[in-house]
Amino acid sequence: MTPINQWIKIKAPATVANMVCGFDILGFAVCNPYDEMEMRLVPFVPGQSPVTIINIDDYNLPADPEKNVAGAALLAMIEEYTANSIIEKSLASEGETVLDSAANAQQNTLVDFSTIGFEVKINKLIKPGSGVGSSAASSAGAVVGANYLLDNPFSKDDLVRFAMNGEKVASGVKHADNIAPCIHGGVTLVRSIFPLEIIALPSPTLFVTIVHPQIEVRTADARSILKQNVQLKDAIKQWGNIAGLVAGLMKGDYDLIGRSLEDVIIEPVRSILIPGFDDLKKACKAAGALGGGISGSGPSIFFLSKEKETALAVEQEMIKLYQGLGLAHHTYVTTINQTGVQIEA
Repeated sequence: MTPINQWIKIKAPATVANMVCGFDILGFAVCNPYDEMEMRLVPFVPGQSPVTIINIDDYNLPADPEKNVAGAALLAMIEEYTANSIIEKSLASEGETVLDSAANAQQNTLVDFSTIGFEVKINKLIKPGSGVGSSAASSAGAVVGANYLLDNPFSKDDLVRFAMNGEKVASGVKHADNIAPCIHGGVTLVRSIFPLEIIALPSPTLFVTIVHPQIEVRTADARSILKQNVQLKDAIKQWGNIAGLVAGLMKGDYDLIGRSLEDVIIEPVRSILIPGFDDLKKACKAAGALGGGISGSGPSIFFLSKEKETALAVEQEMIKLYQGLGLAHHTYVTTINQTGVQIEA
């Protein structure tokens, strides 16, 4: 266990969820932007929560751990850790040892959360509501940091499970398409949530251009407008695109990746929330992008390119369009982050 009051620093990357056709199942992490966090173990104060959240940005996010995405993720982690510690102690008293699963990994120094808690400082450089995994970064960064402080008793998939509790606070739904790449790094496929199964996908070198129009699209609102039923012909086309995209990533087939970046179910509905979306998509494709679409719930839009020069040309199209609309915006040209959340002790 890391000594009490010893701070660690955490970098939690932004993520692009859905990857156009892979709603709630595909996502990837990017190198920029990212949230900065600091975290330490502290003595527990009786009558208070074992989690203390300190926001050091200007977004006025909740400090109440149950209402803060990082806090909710940590509380879920503490609950399971405590339950497993009780099991571990019980078996130890009977002369037995539990060998399997992350749930039983605290064989050495068990932390007593009636005497110890977490203190977390969060500096959000990923704007909330931007559509590039702001809530996921806080949730994932918190549980990865906590796991490090506890000597890594949990697996990455366990950490995804805990962090999904933060996503539920943000959107009302436990989903892992941002959380999985934020923790695992690279491109991930969430085959199932219950039970959780995450598959890391290889990918060729890809450059990512992101524009964030300075409007807010709340994840919960963007989900509320989606159709609950789709036509079979649309479902079949979407399945083909998902399979094609996964195959293209694994084979390093840029043309197949580009042809598969098509969404016939979600994007036609959500795109109405984002000014200039259709015109921007045409301009970026004309500039040479392989393809792209809405990042997560929006309003950010991303495009993938084979070459950096193309990604920079795509950025200029984004700037030109939103300057023409008189809409403030931020752009990023980056690459896929293969490592996920990083700890600096």
